[in-house]
Amino acid sequence: MIKNYFLRHAQVFFYVLGQLWRTPVATSLTVAVIGITLALPAGLYVAIENVQRLAGGWEDNGQISLFLKQDLSEPAIEKLSDKIRKLPAVSWVDYVSREAALAEFKKLSGFGEALGALERNPLPPVLVVHPAAKHARPEALQTLLSDLRRYNEVELAQLDLEWVQRLYAMLDLARQGVLILTAGLAVAVLLIIGNTIRLAVLNRRDEIELIKLIGGTNAFIRRPFLYSGTLQGLFGGVLAWLLIGLGLLLLSGPVHHLASLYGSLFTLENLGFLATLALIGTGGLLGWLGSRLAVGRHLRAIEPR
Repeated sequence: MIKNYFLRHAQVFFYVLGQLWRTPVATSLTVAVIGITLALPAGLYVAIENVQRLAGGWEDNGQISLFLKQDLSEPAIEKLSDKIRKLPAVSWVDYVSREAALAEFKKLSGFGEALGALERNPLPPVLVVHPAAKHARPEALQTLLSDLRRYNEVELAQLDLEWVQRLYAMLDLARQGVLILTAGLAVAVLLIIGNTIRLAVLNRRDEIELIKLIGGTNAFIRRPFLYSGTLQGLFGGVLAWLLIGLGLLLLSGPVHHLASLYGSLFTLENLGFLATLALIGTGGLLGWLGSRLAVGRHLRAIEPR
């Protein structure tokens, strides 16, 4: 019985494949529209993920500078640095001595001669704290900043959160926009598949009436249309993945050149394995759902005369 069940489905599957192959223009147009529709939100998702990766390479800009008290000894500074380095939210800590800070300030400010006339170095020692990647969001950075300010050895803790907050706010807004766009385009795919299946049902109206007349069930009649919608959705998902890959391939050269100008090794990445399966599976699911809705509605209206 189970063998016959799978055999019937295999027969319908290959029958539908043959039908799609025999109507290449109509099939290609439907698959192309589905592929382009799915590629839009998926492409935006890939763009956001690449921006997120690029932002991860800017984590130094989210570093926290701890200006220590002037009278701290080197052993005390080293002990504090080790203590901070062990915090879960910290990736590593750099130490900038008074002498190194003064030398860098002379180099950048252009007041080397004036600073050289000073009897005492006015700059404090500095610990530069680099947060771990998973603690790079504004809320986590603010919490880490508050924790670091509690150390008695710290005179001033400084962090420029504005750029981080703006970046993550834009990324969150973009993600919400992609979700809304995805929902709207999913409805569009349902309508495309539904309209295609509706035309197929109407073109085979006489055949459906005959099948019903000799006792064919709605499930039997519905099966090839469901396979047709599902396969076209799957093919559309594959096409969407290919379009995204082609777009990334065309952009990879200019992006690599731009990144090299800034001394970066950043490269664009396509969808991962699971995301690719999700994209193709979503196409198939939307194809099945669209055909199911269309066939169910029109089969009820077709009865033997």
